[in-house]
Amino acid sequence: MFLVSDHIRNNLDTYKQNPRTSFLAGEYERLLQEGEELAQLGSDPAFAELAQGDLETIEAQKAAIAEQIAAIVKAEEMEDEYPNEIVLEVRAGAGGEEAALFAGELAFMYERYAERRGWQFTTLAASPSDLGGYREASFEVRGIDVFKDLQYETGVHRVQRIPATEKAGRIHTSTASVAILPIRKRRRIEINPADIEIEFSRSGGAGGQNVNKVETAVRLIHKPTGIDVRCSSERSQQKNRDRAMQILEAKLDVRDEEEEKKKHAHERREQIGTGDRSEKIRTYNIPQDRVTDHRLKESWHNVPGILNGNLDPIIEVFRERMAEEAS
Repeated sequence: MFLVSDHIRNNLDTYKQNPRTSFLAGEYERLLQEGEELAQLGSDPAFAELAQGDLETIEAQKAAIAEQIAAIVKAEEMEDEYPNEIVLEVRAGAGGEEAALFAGELAFMYERYAERRGWQFTTLAASPSDLGGYREASFEVRGIDVFKDLQYETGVHRVQRIPATEKAGRIHTSTASVAILPIRKRRRIEINPADIEIEFSRSGGAGGQNVNKVETAVRLIHKPTGIDVRCSSERSQQKNRDRAMQILEAKLDVRDEEEEKKKHAHERREQIGTGDRSEKIRTYNIPQDRVTDHRLKESWHNVPGILNGNLDPIIEVFRERMAEEAS
């Protein structure tokens, strides 16, 4: 307990700047001052007994506040590791229009799963295909455990089926990539403003007269890496710009994490996945009604149900594997 209290005392300025701990840090500082004054008073034999009782009370109050601050800091660390806000991206891969349709189905799958979990699901930007799928699209998802439960969806998903336009009855294979980008409160990446190119355009789609007359949509290009981000979900240009910058930071953060994981992948005893979006992770075989996750080496039936958002059986296995790795 004394170690915790010492740590709080030595980092008071930091905790006073944190909105979640500022009040408690102020109270802790006040108690420190009162304790110092009582200690001086206690040097007088006439007040020693009285001062000792008050000092014990102050120490108990300081210990209680130190515990509260420590709990808040621990919760923030967990929130930073597993934030409750992500950007989910889907992008059509090999397979032309069929791949775009599959990307649209994956987006719908995650939207329905978000509904089941009570999460917020918002479209940030989308490039629809001619037949109603997505060439690419990005969504904001907010909710408890959203990153913890969806982090292993990053990678290449592939579908095997007979397209409606296939007259010979041949099975086609198409792919779409998914990226899960955690939005963390603490900035890990510092971006040089000179490295960013900004483009503005008119937001597409329905939504009133404003939509097609004002250039509110924003595209940011990070010149050193070539990473670009689009955002058109907000009504104002500034809000879209701020949101796009937040997503860019997340993309650069994930890029660094992917590189780090590749360096140390051989050190892990059991590797669920590298987190690399180029990794082929799952196959949806429609004729055989089977979904196979190649990292888990497990399969599930009821493809229509899974594509309708019933991801719980798959995510539950990931939870179990994560628990095994942590133990």
